[in-house]
Amino acid sequence: MDIIYLNDLSIETVIGVFDWEREIKQRVIIDLEMATDIRRAAATDNLDDTLDYKAVAKRVIGFVEQSEFQLVETLAERVATIIRDEFDVPWLRLRLNKKGAVRGANDVGVIIERGERSSS
Repeated sequence: MDIIYLNDLSIETVIGVFDWEREIKQRVIIDLEMATDIRRAAATDNLDDTLDYKAVAKRVIGFVEQSEFQLVETLAERVATIIRDEFDVPWLRLRLNKKGAVRGANDVGVIIERGERSSS
């Protein structure tokens, strides 16, 4: 499979377990790698024949902005499910970074992989 990716998708949301975190929006950064087969799109040069990364980004941004999860693990899992189900993505790797959540660390978060990555 080929990979279509989105990196550094920065979104403001309510995320965290502490009372003060429930009162503010914090920035999360999402990186996505999504398996797809681009051969048909390459042959036709038609957006309808590929995974529309702009549509994926808009859907993810809209969902994350409205969410209010406590854990980055929950947010990552829900975003992965949306992408796989709504965009027919058989495999993805998602990195969710809650920048600055730990003093002294630039990045903290989770990386998850879901689905089957096949080659043909």
